[in-house]
Amino acid sequence: MPVSKAQQKATAKYEAKKYDKALLRMEKGKKEAVALHAQQHGEKSFNGFVNEAIDEKIERDSSGSVFTTPTTENKAANREGSDDE
Repeated sequence: MPVSKAQQKATAKYEAKKYDKALLRMEKGKKEAVALHAQQHGEKSFNGFVNEAIDEKIERDSSGSVFTTPTTENKAANREGSDDE
């Protein structure tokens, strides 16, 4: 069943409010390798895996200083509140 124009508009409005978007470029074939790795390690999405990797790198580079992004905070809350992830 096709998505209605109203639903498309609502989704676009929500995404514009909720998310920043960034273009990621990588060599041919790497995206598929990353997606496969993410799937094999229980990640639900390519995007979630990339965001978690970014958060972990920032945390390591921060030399122990407290740095959290909304993604990091949400993952921590999800781990405490449920066994879904």
